[in-house]
Amino acid sequence: VDLRLGYNHKGIEQGLSDRSYAHGLYLSARVCGICNSTHSLAFTRAVESVAGIECPDRARYIRVIDAELERIHSHLLWAGIAAHEIGFTTLFMLFWRDRELSLDMRELLFGQRIYASGTYLGGARVDIKEKDIPQLIRTLNKLEKSVKHYIDVCTSDRTIIARCSGVGVLKKKDARELCAVGPTARASGVDFDIRRDDPYAAYGEIPFDVIVEQDGDVLAKVVVRLRETLESIEIIRQVIDAMPKGAIRTKFPENVPENEAVGRTEAPRGELMYYVRSNGTNKPERVRIRTPSYANWPSVRPMLVGGTIAEIPIVVASIDPCFSCTDRVTIIDTETGKSRIVTKEELRRLRK
Repeated sequence: VDLRLGYNHKGIEQGLSDRSYAHGLYLSARVCGICNSTHSLAFTRAVESVAGIECPDRARYIRVIDAELERIHSHLLWAGIAAHEIGFTTLFMLFWRDRELSLDMRELLFGQRIYASGTYLGGARVDIKEKDIPQLIRTLNKLEKSVKHYIDVCTSDRTIIARCSGVGVLKKKDARELCAVGPTARASGVDFDIRRDDPYAAYGEIPFDVIVEQDGDVLAKVVVRLRETLESIEIIRQVIDAMPKGAIRTKFPENVPENEAVGRTEAPRGELMYYVRSNGTNKPERVRIRTPSYANWPSVRPMLVGGTIAEIPIVVASIDPCFSCTDRVTIIDTETGKSRIVTKEELRRLRK
């Protein structure tokens, strides 16, 4: 298995250097449509560090609600895709049905379903209204019931176990050596989560469990994400109970003094990093982004070696990769040396 990355270049980092910090916040949220909130939060963490400011306490709690609602919708979206990859269409539809509930809550609280980031430089973009909390709690209760059922299904259904158990195994040793992050690493026994190990927003004040599985296969990654979804629901409940009153934003300076900093967040896919270097103006001199997908791609190689071609779609999908839908796979026949390019759909049909 030979992985070659870096063909899809969008110029985001240069675009961030060409824009003011306020405009850059919106561009950072466009790096990924699925996890835009955590991108803007990582960028904001770095920018607030170089500017030497801290956001109000209420804003820190709002940021947690924003991030955890995004984690719920991202994990349910991924679970649906995983079900689709193994031909379980009914489960795919059910996962995406319940994902709609989390998107509805993002729209209720932050005004939009997808690009709904509630973060702003120096605080939060919008406040959480008291009148919306009862509906949020009812939705969380409904989601919790569904996700518990999905965990039971995924750990007992013979089709899912046959397609996912023992498939695409990433050993703990390999996960550490290849610097895997997020659910991909935690499914292999690596107990690491930025929210706990480098707390930001209000995570340091909210008790929660880091979900870890030991088997390292596709099924372990399914279980980690679904259990994390339950944990996200509980985190939001605690935030609602503990959120202080007060201002949601502090004044952000027009020009940022010369400095440099790194902002880290636990995105749904894993550790996300933004490096920002300022130069005394209203624009950053340099921004560097390290996404979790880029960190996890090297882990795919040991997960694929020794498996079948038909297992490639679900094994690749198990890291929840973010990549262009036009990417292709080249298969080389080890006996004849001949190669052929296949699409993802052709790989899936090989299973039939």
